[in-house]
Amino acid sequence: MKFVAVTACPPGIAHSAMAAESIEVAAKNAGHEIEVEVQGAGGAVPIDPAKIAEADAVIFAVDAGVRNRERFAHLPAVEVRTREAIDRGPALIEQAEAAAQSRVPAGAGVGAPGGPAGPTRPVAPMTAAAPPGAGPGEKLRIWLMTGVSYMLPFVIAGGILIALGFLIGGAREAADAAGAEGFPSIGDVLTSRVELGGLMVSIGQIAFGMLVPILAGFIAFGMVDRPGIAPGVVAGLIAVHPDINGGFLGGLIGGLLAGGVVMLLQRVRLTGAFGKMWLIIALPLVGTLVTGAIMILVVGRPIAEVQSALTDWLEGLQGTSAFVLGALLGLMMAFDMGGPVNKVAYAFGLSALASGNYSVMAAVMAAGMTPPLGLALATVVRPKLFTEAERDAGSAAWLLGASFITEGAIPFAAADPLRVIPSLMVGSAVTGSIIMALDVGSRAPHGGIWVLGLIDGIPGFLIAIIAGTVVTAALVVTLKTGWK
Repeated sequence: MKFVAVTACPPGIAHSAMAAESIEVAAKNAGHEIEVEVQGAGGAVPIDPAKIAEADAVIFAVDAGVRNRERFAHLPAVEVRTREAIDRGPALIEQAEAAAQSRVPAGAGVGAPGGPAGPTRPVAPMTAAAPPGAGPGEKLRIWLMTGVSYMLPFVIAGGILIALGFLIGGAREAADAAGAEGFPSIGDVLTSRVELGGLMVSIGQIAFGMLVPILAGFIAFGMVDRPGIAPGVVAGLIAVHPDINGGFLGGLIGGLLAGGVVMLLQRVRLTGAFGKMWLIIALPLVGTLVTGAIMILVVGRPIAEVQSALTDWLEGLQGTSAFVLGALLGLMMAFDMGGPVNKVAYAFGLSALASGNYSVMAAVMAAGMTPPLGLALATVVRPKLFTEAERDAGSAAWLLGASFITEGAIPFAAADPLRVIPSLMVGSAVTGSIIMALDVGSRAPHGGIWVLGLIDGIPGFLIAIIAGTVVTAALVVTLKTGWK
């Protein structure tokens, strides 16, 4: 027989390549011909259409969305996770043989993702990421992981540029360049007020500004393919607009909302020339308008009101025990990693810094460092609890956390919010409370370990960060082990 196959995992490096090799070896040992397309964040070399036309069946070994899946719609299909393809290559080829003999076209499938062979199912509409027969929870997981996989290059590039910028600039120079907002502006670079370090920080911050829009856009892409990208990206841009500051939680809402809106619009069937225009022009136009309107009028207003209420509440707590205030700031910094709650805590820290209270700024910065550091530690302690994409993100999270780039935790939180976010909050609360109890101070608004020269009480600062990192990692591992 002649088979074609697609392997895909979020980063498209180890698991997708190993799955491809396993399938190729098993097919050749069974006397069949096979052509495998490996898809990932770095792109793919498409299978020759002539090979697809000649094939008896297609094999999907995937943990993420399959690009241009419609090419295989006429073929009988088998779909599993990459892990199963790696472990059970010969059994997978047997499933493909059975599918080819049944001649049931793609969408019917043989076997559920990650499970053994099973009866064929009726043809179902396919999106970019959701496999046929997947339940609601599985679909949501794949949609979120699709968004995370496209977001990861921005996390790594932007975060490391910011970290290197602070390192090259030096502690005091980086803090001076950062100013009240925490980062140098492009205007500072153009007027030569900052040099190479400031330039790198500025570029890194621009890349970081795309995290939420890309996450939202490709969550929508995972749901409805290319028509979801424009509404999703716009929803993400609205979520991070200064008047809303919805952060990554706003981006998650925006991406799912955009995908849902376009999914409903796709049910509208029009014929003739107007039908084509609806798909090409009206679908993204109407999808973007409806999604944007809901994000601004329905989602944005409550977020803005929450920010205002939290700010007033924090200002009223200034006479509270320093230990309790530090814990509260830690909880807020880790809750949404750049969203409205995080922004309120950071703004409160800047306000305290301007008035000469350095302890609040130290608590905010240290509590914002432990989420990525704790997750990085967890991926080292128990790597099997995390996907390949998360382990890759964990490697970068060491540097991101050390540089006070809390967003380094977003890939983990986006993929598994119910277990990850509470763990981050507890770890950051521990860090913030220790900082305030030991009266550690920070004269810099940003920079992490690269501004240690501007920290009052360096031993206490490091103790607090280590404690929060260990608590975060322990809770993440415990919840992922005990709560399936």
